[in-house]
Amino acid sequence: MTERARPHRRSDYAHFRVMTTRWMDNDSYRHLNNTVYYSFFDTAVGQFLIESGVLDIKHSPVIGLVAETRCGYFKEISFPSVVHAGLRVGRQGNTSITYEVGLFRDDDDDACAQGHFVHVYVDRATSQPVPLPDRLKEAIFPLLTRDHTVAA
Repeated sequence: MTERARPHRRSDYAHFRVMTTRWMDNDSYRHLNNTVYYSFFDTAVGQFLIESGVLDIKHSPVIGLVAETRCGYFKEISFPSVVHAGLRVGRQGNTSITYEVGLFRDDDDDACAQGHFVHVYVDRATSQPVPLPDRLKEAIFPLLTRDHTVAA
């Protein structure tokens, strides 16, 4: 049996996006539905890319498509809470990036949930994988973890 991952700490992340929960995010068990966690992941990554100037959602010739996602849950988050989404890059390949996200509730120092999105970068017109643009590599450089992997 595989050992369960431990929650990451805030200090494990290089960049943060603050988001708030909404009343409608709670499910019938009175905590956030699992789909909301993935929405936070997607927003943290997308907003970083837009604000870094490497993604224009209407016109960028190269776009990242989600090839894989994962989320591990440690503690509940519910409305009303402030969520701090920590962002880092665990792996940079030739055509893909693994974005790792930790979700921290209010002032908690341990992640309530953590996971990743793997984006494969493709030509918008053909959907064929392409090498990562230099501007993208420059933007994510500060997010690379100490244990990151960069493909040759």
